[in-house]
Amino acid sequence: MELIGDKNFRDVVVDAVGEEIFTCYQCYKCSAGCPVSFAMDMLPHQVIRSVLFNQKERVLSSRTIWVCAACETCTTRCPNEIEIAKVMDVLRQIQQESGKQAKEPKVPIFHKAFLDSIKKTGRVHELTMIRNYTQKSGELREKLKTGEWKNDVRLGMKMFLRGKLKVMPPKCGGVKEVKKIFEQAKEHKKA
Repeated sequence: MELIGDKNFRDVVVDAVGEEIFTCYQCYKCSAGCPVSFAMDMLPHQVIRSVLFNQKERVLSSRTIWVCAACETCTTRCPNEIEIAKVMDVLRQIQQESGKQAKEPKVPIFHKAFLDSIKKTGRVHELTMIRNYTQKSGELREKLKTGEWKNDVRLGMKMFLRGKLKVMPPKCGGVKEVKKIFEQAKEHKKA
């Protein structure tokens, strides 16, 4: 049994999510309602079962934890009110902290670009986020090579002309408070 700190994998997940994870009786409702299950290599109910059986490597090497859209359909459908979307988030965190490359390596890069945008401006600024993502993921080089950048520019212009895309980040109240939340999360993670 592989330990994370002083605890085994299942206990770390249970501490982060809550004891109700043990009430899963594999009814399959979470998986049946998942809008992205077609792209998963393990269905949500299988992830829960694997966590309960302490199958760390199987879970952390799956695409499922990165494909999950965190839409919470699974959580809504669960008769035992297990927060499955929260489980997926915890698993993504554990996977990132493990230092191993994710099965979907561009998703963590997108996730970081998204959070960095919020941290900086208090809300998402799409242009900044996409710029950071395309640079760090290597997609910028790919798009320049294939010419696909032209399609992105056309789409961006359509969105801009319809008022759906702002060149400058919108002013947002509470930026200091948002930064404080990120600092608190960082401190909590250290503890």
